[in-house]
Amino acid sequence: MNQPATRYIITASEAESMARSKGLTVAQLLPSFVKSAQDLARTPISKFDVGAVGLGSDGRIFLGANIEFPGLPLHHSIHAEQFLITNLAAHGGGPKLLNIAVSAAPCGHCRQFLQELRRVSETQIVITDQPLENPDYKPISSILPNPFGPFDLLDQETPLILEKHNNGLSLKDDSSITQNGSKLNLSNGYHDLIDKNHESLKLDALEAACNSHAPYSGCPSGVALMDCEGKVYKGSYMESAAYNPSMMPVQAALVAYMVAGGGGYERIVAAVLVEKEGVVVRQEDTARLMLKYISPKCELRVFHCV
Repeated sequence: MNQPATRYIITASEAESMARSKGLTVAQLLPSFVKSAQDLARTPISKFDVGAVGLGSDGRIFLGANIEFPGLPLHHSIHAEQFLITNLAAHGGGPKLLNIAVSAAPCGHCRQFLQELRRVSETQIVITDQPLENPDYKPISSILPNPFGPFDLLDQETPLILEKHNNGLSLKDDSSITQNGSKLNLSNGYHDLIDKNHESLKLDALEAACNSHAPYSGCPSGVALMDCEGKVYKGSYMESAAYNPSMMPVQAALVAYMVAGGGGYERIVAAVLVEKEGVVVRQEDTARLMLKYISPKCELRVFHCV
């Protein structure tokens, strides 16, 4: 029977209690959440809902679902496994993903993104078109036997996703607020709210940039979104060794928004992006494009860091 899930994180004590009541281990419980994870998907383009459920090394269960954005190129979509890893990383689920249950075999994009986790070859995966009473876990290495990953490009000491990052960034003194190359003209009706939270929103985006995983380009970045109630949601850039599966900071911030119970995207009224100036990987234009389509009245402020 599928477990009801109205949120994206299940506490360790809840997970243990549910598993014990059914005579299962927590790992064996994961497939029963997959349908609920699928129900959290937002797929107006494909209509194909994907759910992913993972067990972090701290004992919590994390859910992820695929998210699509009409009007935008398909590479702006967030895959369920990406959502799951972003959720796990943002909420300190521990340095390792122990088990993962998915509703469909991960695409190559997601198999590659998973390589950014240390010792991911040991992570056990089950695809839920198999019998749920006895989930057949197998190591991720069995579905990606000859991976290209971080240590083809990095040394063993470089922190990976789920591990602590501190990029040691600070804002440039001359960093200015711009929108489309000109000074901001706030017109979305939330001028006072945005002005009141201006400094804290900027610092939240800087913190997200400091936590970002950008070892291949050396171009860290972070985004902070604010809704019409003044609540803030942070997202850190996360790169892949294969480049294309990288997670943009605005996507990661949207994951935080959804995990926290955010509703329609139109409730997002302000955004701050922090990134380095004049670097080879820039987020400003793609973040602006994405916000234009999902929340046209959202004001984006961009600050540069060093």
